[in-house]
Amino acid sequence: MTMKKILMALMIFHSMASTAQSEIKGRVSDEDKKGLANATISLRLGKKTVSKAADGEGNFLFEKIRAGSYQLLLSATGYDNYELQVKVRENEVTDLGTINMIINSKDLQTVEVIGRNAKKYNSDYSFSATLTSSLNKDIPQAISTVTKELIADRQAFQLADAVKIVSGVIPTSYYNFYSLRGFSQNEEGQIINGMRTRQYFFLQPLTSNIERVEVIKGNASATFSSADPGGSINIVTKKPLAVNRKELNISVGSFSTMRTTLDFTGPLNKEKTLLYRINAAYQQAMSFRDLVHQKSLLLSPSFSYVPNNRTAVNVEFIFSDVNGKLDRGQPIFGAVAGVTDLGSTPKSLNLCATNDYNKSRIVIVMGNLAHKFNENISFNTSYMKQTWTEDLLEHRTTNTFAVDITNSQIRTLAAMQAVQRQQFWDIDNLNSYVNYEVRTGEVGHKLLLGYDLNRWQKLKGGGQNAARGYLLNNGTATNIFVLANAANYQTITVGGVVMPKPNVSHFDLANPVYTLKNINEYVFAKSSFSPELTTANAIFVQEQLYWKKFILLLSLRNEWFKDVNNFETSNPVTDKNNALLPRLGITYKVNDHLNVYGTYLKGYQPQSNTVTLLSVTAPPGKGFDPLEGELKELGLKASLFNGKLQVNAAIYDINERNLLMSANDPAYPDSLVTRGAEKSRGFEMDVAGFILPEWQVNASYSYIDAKILNDNNPKLIGTRKENTPLHSANLWTRYNFATGNALKDLGIGVGLQYNGSRFPWLTRDFEVPAFTLLDLAIYYNPNKSNLQLALNINNVANTTYWIGAFNYLRLFPGAPRNILFTATYRF
Repeated sequence: MTMKKILMALMIFHSMASTAQSEIKGRVSDEDKKGLANATISLRLGKKTVSKAADGEGNFLFEKIRAGSYQLLLSATGYDNYELQVKVRENEVTDLGTINMIINSKDLQTVEVIGRNAKKYNSDYSFSATLTSSLNKDIPQAISTVTKELIADRQAFQLADAVKIVSGVIPTSYYNFYSLRGFSQNEEGQIINGMRTRQYFFLQPLTSNIERVEVIKGNASATFSSADPGGSINIVTKKPLAVNRKELNISVGSFSTMRTTLDFTGPLNKEKTLLYRINAAYQQAMSFRDLVHQKSLLLSPSFSYVPNNRTAVNVEFIFSDVNGKLDRGQPIFGAVAGVTDLGSTPKSLNLCATNDYNKSRIVIVMGNLAHKFNENISFNTSYMKQTWTEDLLEHRTTNTFAVDITNSQIRTLAAMQAVQRQQFWDIDNLNSYVNYEVRTGEVGHKLLLGYDLNRWQKLKGGGQNAARGYLLNNGTATNIFVLANAANYQTITVGGVVMPKPNVSHFDLANPVYTLKNINEYVFAKSSFSPELTTANAIFVQEQLYWKKFILLLSLRNEWFKDVNNFETSNPVTDKNNALLPRLGITYKVNDHLNVYGTYLKGYQPQSNTVTLLSVTAPPGKGFDPLEGELKELGLKASLFNGKLQVNAAIYDINERNLLMSANDPAYPDSLVTRGAEKSRGFEMDVAGFILPEWQVNASYSYIDAKILNDNNPKLIGTRKENTPLHSANLWTRYNFATGNALKDLGIGVGLQYNGSRFPWLTRDFEVPAFTLLDLAIYYNPNKSNLQLALNINNVANTTYWIGAFNYLRLFPGAPRNILFTATYRF
C-alpha cells in the first residue's frame, strides 16, 4: 500500500472516530406517558434526511452523526406532528427525554379510523361535508356539531334530545323526525358516517356509540346523494383510540328509567397498530304517557388497523334491537265554536292497546380504508351493509272522529284502526374517491374524484294488514273512514246515538279504557308488500382551491336513479331519472380569527315507492317527480379566545319543489300528494366552546320565515309552513368550580330552550303554543377522581308544553319535570 493511500485511510478513520460519539436519543409517548411504538422520527440536515421508527417502548436513537443543527420531525398515525430544532455538539450525546404526542383525529384525511380524544362542546374538523379533513371554518356551509361531551352532560339518551340544541333543528313528534330550517325530513332514516341508512324513524336508537352529530345545513346532495333540502343529520360513531380508556355508566330516574353503558378502547398490541373499541348499552324505561315503554339493546364493537402513517383500516359492527310501543300522541276533543282546549284530556292519554308492540332490529357492518400513495395522492373507500326488520302491531287513531249514521262527527269518540306490519330491508352503500393535493405556484389544490352507490331493497315476505272503517251488512268492512250509503252499514246505539258499527271499537276520550285486544274480531284488509329496489349511482368531482385568503369550493355530481316496483317478478315497473348537481362556495379569510363565506348549491332527491315507509301509488308508468331544492347562503365563522370559542352565523334562502306528503283524505288514508313549492328564509347563530377554562357553553338562535308558495289547497298559499316556529333558541352551559374553591368538587349545568308557536301538520284550526323550558344539572367529582355523580333535572318549572302536532287527535306533549341520576367511572 502506498504512503498516500495509508494517509487517506488514516484521515477517514480519524473523521469517523471524531463523530462516532455524537448521538441523539429520546422517547416518544402518548398522552398517558406510554411509549408510542412505530412512531416515525426524521432527522434532517440541509437536504439530507434520515428516518427510522421508534421501538416497542417508543425509544429512538441516531448514532454516529456529525455535529450540527438538525431539524427533528416526529410523526405517528392519529397524532399531531412534532417538530423541533436540535443542536448536536461533537462527541456528545443529546438526550431529548420523553416527547408527548397529541392525538389528532384528522391525520388520515377523510375516513375516520381513529377516535377523537378532545373533551369539549365544539369540533374543529368535519370529514363528511367535503370528504376531506377540512376545518369547519374553511367550509362554505353552515355546520353545527353536537359532541359526545355535550350528549353526556345533558344525558341525552335519544337523538332528539341531542340535536334539539342546534339552530334550525326542531323536533316535531316522538319519532326520529325533525324540521330543519323549516323543511321536514322524509322517511329515509339517518346518515351514519356519511352513509344513508334505513330505518331509524319510529323508535329512536340509543346514543352511547355516537362520537358527535353533524348537522350539515341546506342541501347536501352533492355529498350524500339523496338529502333533505333543510339539512342532513350525520351521525359519526366512536372510533378506537390509541390510548387505553374505559368508562362505565349507570343511570336511574323518572318513569322507571334504568340504563347502563360501557365504552372500552385502546391498543391490542404493543406496537399500537391494532386498536379496538367496544360500546354497549341497555335501557328500559316507561313514560309519562299511558302504556308506553321501550327496551333497547345496543352493541357496537369496532377495530382499527394502522400499520403505518400511510394506511389505515376500520371495521365496525352496530347491532340495535328496540322493543317498545309506537306513541302516536295525545288526542283532544277538538275545537268547539273556534275554541281549542289542549288540556281537555290528560297529557298522558294515549290511543293504544295493552298488547301493542313494535320490534325493530337493525344490523350494520361498515368498513373503511384510507391509503396515502405519497404526500399528494390518497385513496379512500367505505362500504356499509345494513339489514332492518320490523314487526308491528298497533291500535291508533284514523286521524278522524267517529260519526253517527248521518255522518256527523262525535267529538268525544276517536275513530280507530288496527295495523299489523312486517317488513324486511337490505341496504348497501359504497363510496370511493381519490384525493390529489398539489400546488401550482401560489395556488393550492385539493382535487377529488369519486363514485357513489346506494342500493335499497325491500325484500319479499313483508306485508300489512289493516282493520279500519265500518262494518257492512254483508260482513265486510269499508276500510275507509267516511260513510257512503247509510243503509249498507251495521249499526250500534251508544248513549242514544245511532252510529255505524266500527270495524275497530272507537276510543272514548271521556272515559278511557285499556284492554287486551282480540285482533281475530277484526275484518282485515290484507296486502303484501311488493318487492322493490332503488338504486342511485353517481360520479362526482370536487376542487378545493386555496389562493392567498380565498378558498374556492367547486363540485359537480351526476346521479342516475332507478326505482323498480315488483322487482324480480313477471311485471316489474321501472322509473328512471338523473340529475346534474352543481355546488359553488367561496370562503374569505378576513384574518386568523374570522372567515366569511357564500355558497350556492342545488338539491335533488328522488321520490319513489322505497322512499316512503309503505308502498304508495305513483302516476301510471311514471314515478313521483323528484324533490328539488336550491340554497343560497351567506355566513361568517369566527374563532375567539385563541380558538377556544367558535361563533357561526348565517343567513339563507332555500326553495323547495315537489314535496311528497299525506293527502289527509279520510276516503283514501294512504294516499299522497305533491306540494308545488315552498320557501324558507332565515338567520341562525351557533356559539360553542370555552368562555373560561372551567366554563363551557353551547348556544343557538334561529329565525325561520318558511312559507308555502304553491299547494293543492289555495287557502294554504302564502301561509307559514307547518311545525316551524318563527323564533327558537337554546342554551346549555356547564361550569366546574376550580381547585382551591370550597366547591372544588362540584360542577353545575344550566339549560334553556325556547320554541315559538307553530301550526300542526294537518290542520290550521289551532296553533301549538310557544314554550320555554329550564333544565339543571349538578355534577360531583370527589377530589377530581375517576368517579363522577350527576343529577339532571329536566323541565324544572314543570311547564306544560307540546313539541308538535298533526291534528286534534295527534298532539305530542312534552315530558313533565323529571330527574335522572347517573354514576360514571372512568379508568
